[in-house]
Amino acid sequence: MTIAVVQGVPVPVEELDAREARLRDGPLAAALPAVGTSEGRQLRRWLTQLIVTERVVAVEAEVLDVDLDNAPAEDDLLPDIAARLEIGSIAAAALADPRARALFARITADVAVSDDDVAAYHDRNPLRFAGSRPDHHGWRSPATTIPPLPEVRSVIAEHLRAAARRRAFRVWLDQRRADLVQLAHGYEHPGDPRQPDNTHRH
Repeated sequence: MTIAVVQGVPVPVEELDAREARLRDGPLAAALPAVGTSEGRQLRRWLTQLIVTERVVAVEAEVLDVDLDNAPAEDDLLPDIAARLEIGSIAAAALADPRARALFARITADVAVSDDDVAAYHDRNPLRFAGSRPDHHGWRSPATTIPPLPEVRSVIAEHLRAAARRRAFRVWLDQRRADLVQLAHGYEHPGDPRQPDNTHRH
């Protein structure tokens, strides 16, 4: 039985079973949903997405002949939880692979932000990159003085470009999955409204 086909190559259900078994034998086993439940099936769908994404990354890395020696560090691309949430759990998990990080670098190399974007961000978030200062007790207090734009321009530009690169990579990866992957019935994306386990409960 296959769970998906990636560029004509079947992905056997045994690969998914093995991935799930490793998770269930690992340190996070107690936090995982029970086998056979709606949540358990959603976990398998999520793992399916990760497996096919890894295969798409492998295909694209070979096609584009990316240089793994120049792959950025994972922490450089995903420095915090907000960045991981922004790019999505599947893409974030895939970026543990240096091939995916090398692809990220290649695909997003030309992403840029304009001076107008930087100025508009500073207008909307004037204290975002203002430095805090120690008070007379040594505690750090929130900044109250808006730094001039020239003082924070480079850090804002870096912040915005990093977010734009994550967005560009996520969009590119979604498109490549749409082009290369056919999922078997029962292994749809966890968020696909057509599958029966995608229900909103309280």
